[in-house]
Amino acid sequence: MSGPEFIKRATSHIIEADRSLTDTVARLLADLEREGEAAANRMARTLDKWEGDVIVPPEAIARAHARVPQQLKDDIAWAHENIHRFATAQRESIRETEVELRPGLFAGQRLIPVQAAGCYVPGGRYSHIASAMMTVTTAKVAGVPHVAAVSPPRADAPAGVPDAILYTLDLCGADRILALGGVQGVAAMAYGLFGLPKADILVGPGNQYVAEAKRLLYGAVGIDMVAGPTDSLIVADASADPQVVAWDLIGQAEHGANSPVWLITDAPDLAREVARLAPLCADTLPEPNRSAARASWEGLGEIILCADREEMAMQADRIAPEHLHVQAADLEWWKQRLRAYGSLFLGEEATVAFGDKAAGTNHVLPTSGAARYTGGLSVHKFLKTVTWQRVDARALPRLAAVTASISRFEGMEGHARTADIRLEKFVR
Repeated sequence: MSGPEFIKRATSHIIEADRSLTDTVARLLADLEREGEAAANRMARTLDKWEGDVIVPPEAIARAHARVPQQLKDDIAWAHENIHRFATAQRESIRETEVELRPGLFAGQRLIPVQAAGCYVPGGRYSHIASAMMTVTTAKVAGVPHVAAVSPPRADAPAGVPDAILYTLDLCGADRILALGGVQGVAAMAYGLFGLPKADILVGPGNQYVAEAKRLLYGAVGIDMVAGPTDSLIVADASADPQVVAWDLIGQAEHGANSPVWLITDAPDLAREVARLAPLCADTLPEPNRSAARASWEGLGEIILCADREEMAMQADRIAPEHLHVQAADLEWWKQRLRAYGSLFLGEEATVAFGDKAAGTNHVLPTSGAARYTGGLSVHKFLKTVTWQRVDARALPRLAAVTASISRFEGMEGHARTADIRLEKFVR
């Protein structure tokens, strides 16, 4: 075989945001920056269709607690504990340091949390309990003093935000919750509306308007990433169960028609059987999941047949998926070989849904090939790694001489003289 063969090729492509979207979001942000809460309240009424309070009060959160079924509370608590423990392990894996580089020349790093974070929790078709946990918990473990959260209001929720999301946000430690979606929700956190401190960083998934708002605000405020549609890739060999593979592809395809999924394999029989089973799996889903999964699979689903596992790995690295699931022999080889993914799922016992909801690793991940150069949301996103230095007389002579020499070679005489004066003043 010369090069990979497509058993199934995508028939459409991901719809990119057009200029009109950018113009619309920019106009909304300008209105929000100029008019503040008045514009946000107006957009809540016209865009969110919400007439209630934007700020969710403590008593509404308490009532939501009472309405959430105990079994769901227990399940959320179990998942939250996993996410909290993993974030804690991440935080403990990095530390402040100090090193004496030369006698008398000390340098180090400090880890300083941002002071305010804003978390966007999607609403719409699905109530994203997991996104509430992934964003707020991680910020709190990083040590962020104030964490705000916004989520689109729904008419069937007494406080606007669904009870289960309110319960989860409160459990995870959100300091303020707003029933506000879309651009206006993002802007409320960025601009410090409704009594919020201005966010230092904005995190969390959202629709194209949310993603574009974060992109346009970046610079004035930090963001986790510019996220596109979610995507998932499975690498599988002849040992994989075709029914499991098909369901794992369709399980992610239900995100929507714009979410690509791939199977990369060196097993022709597996490729053909998954191609047969995937649409059948989609057809068993309820609506609107069925239509979303079918559209994704038919339009953006691909099956790529390779000669061997090295070619399979090369194709996976080329695509750099958000989620990468290996259902093949010798998992350790794959773990060491693969280079570009947002999160890796090893073995058929794992599934992307575990990471999406409850296993502990974060589900806010790079999409659209961005895994080539970045990882997903973690405690590191909320921490500033800053450096410091201290110099005493032992290090000054050589340090000042080298600094002055390099500065003068570069033509930066002022820099050189700041080194010279220290030789005059502090070296005896």
